[in-house]
Amino acid sequence: MTPDGRPGLTYRAAGVDVDAKTRLLDRLTATVASTYSPAVALGAGAFAGAVALPVGAGFLVATVDGVGTKALLARRCGRDAVVGADIVAHGANDLVCSGARPLAFLDYVAMGRLDAGVVATLVEAMADACRAVGAALLGGETAEMPGVYAGEAYDVVGTMLGVAPPDGLITGTAVRPGDRIVGLASTGLHTNGYALARRVLDAAGIDLDAADPALGTTPADALLQPHRCYAPAVLALLERVRPAAVAHITGGGLPANLARVLPEGCRARLTGAWPRPPVFDWLQRAGRIADDEMRRTFNLGVGLALVVRPRDTSVVLGHFAGAGLPAFDIGEVVEGPRGVDGP
Repeated sequence: MTPDGRPGLTYRAAGVDVDAKTRLLDRLTATVASTYSPAVALGAGAFAGAVALPVGAGFLVATVDGVGTKALLARRCGRDAVVGADIVAHGANDLVCSGARPLAFLDYVAMGRLDAGVVATLVEAMADACRAVGAALLGGETAEMPGVYAGEAYDVVGTMLGVAPPDGLITGTAVRPGDRIVGLASTGLHTNGYALARRVLDAAGIDLDAADPALGTTPADALLQPHRCYAPAVLALLERVRPAAVAHITGGGLPANLARVLPEGCRARLTGAWPRPPVFDWLQRAGRIADDEMRRTFNLGVGLALVVRPRDTSVVLGHFAGAGLPAFDIGEVVEGPRGVDGP
């Protein structure tokens, strides 16, 4: 009560329920702790997490990214777990491009009004994904921000920390003309291009739950395939073969992301020799999207690209086949201004 005896404004009345958030975090403490290794020195409840670096670890590597508007589609379909798993996979894939092994993960979840069930689903999926890549989920932040997020919308961001050995950082400087490019198959859009995909859905009035023969499933299933995590298989490869460069194919597609790992004087020439998940042709037809727009928006079926020496190509392809990851020789490096040609 205020000094004059009348009820005053409260944080809860303004849209933020601190007590509910505290109860939720207490509930999730055991889930978060299940990802810990003996290296974790500070975890849930501390103002910052801490992990002891292995002796001679070399480099601390960090990356941060978000799931983007795929979260809107997942919420609409009631499939929030895929978002929690995706953000961990995205971070682990980014790290492995530098040859780093995931060590720890931090999350940020923001929504207009706290939905304990949604947050729990997200964090539990993150924990499962963290265990799969060997990363400790040190903690994170759950923000309730009425007026910023409308309705049931939420945002998910993650920071992944990892370590690379002193002599094992992959930088792309070793790429040279004659190298081959190996592409690893994506499951679909992964976590990029959903602003355009959602526009197509709305413009075409597509029923997300109606089976579509062109997709072989429903649009919801095709569009909400999880972001494939390549990190464990790539880290295992590094024990046998060291790629000259690795590119995670996210926003900007193959042209932008593959160019990022090429040194000056090297150009990627793609042959187009890989299968595309049906969802890409389906989206292109439904939205009448130009080829160039498809190439610079979507991964088009290649989620990770590795630049390797010609002599290592067959070993690399065989390694990923053994790991259950479809892999394809999709092109070569040639002399020329840095960039990507084709497919």
